[in-house]
Amino acid sequence: MIKIKGLQKLTLLDFPERIACTVFLGGCNFRCPFCHNASLVLPERFGEDITEDGFFDFLASRQGRLSGVCVSGGEPTLYRELPYFLEKIKKMGYATKLDTNGYNPKMLEDLIAERLVDYVAMDIKNSRERYGETAGLAALDISLIEKSAELLMKCGVPFEFRTTVCRELHTEEDIRKIGEWLRGEEKFYLQSFKNSGDILGGDFSAYSDEEMKKLHLILKEYIRGASLRV
Repeated sequence: MIKIKGLQKLTLLDFPERIACTVFLGGCNFRCPFCHNASLVLPERFGEDITEDGFFDFLASRQGRLSGVCVSGGEPTLYRELPYFLEKIKKMGYATKLDTNGYNPKMLEDLIAERLVDYVAMDIKNSRERYGETAGLAALDISLIEKSAELLMKCGVPFEFRTTVCRELHTEEDIRKIGEWLRGEEKFYLQSFKNSGDILGGDFSAYSDEEMKKLHLILKEYIRGASLRV
């Protein structure tokens, strides 16, 4: 059963060219130590569920005012019910955006094939060499991430990559290696770590604005669509 753990009733930023809401699903297969949504990752920190009926009643009340729904987490692709969930949203007339860590390429491929997603945002945690460390998984299978990234770059569905950068886990060389790996013209956002007060674990810090600009220029050498998100 899908566990709905949060609802942002209005966002003008998360879904390009859409007035949208964001629904947050609980649970994640990563343990990124700098994650800013620990209460969506760790079951012991979960709050009460929002019922599916309550969520879809909300969507019904916003028809004509909202045009999109962002499905975020946690990691939504953990739920085998996700296709049904997205289909129900689309039948109400909403466009759908999926936020994912890319570790379930089969689910992602199926959602694209069934036209259940209109936009995808995939997190790129770090260079391939440091992916497991950054995702908090010693046995991470990087080939699954590579498959999802390759799928998005070929599938024709609008998408973006994004990397949240913190001083302790990301170096200039890491950013360069990400660029070499995903070289192209796609949308790619670098965003600075921010301490939300709900961090999974450890002490992490942000780069300065000037340092972020330098990292952006490095990435832009390889990915023409790279931007800074503030």
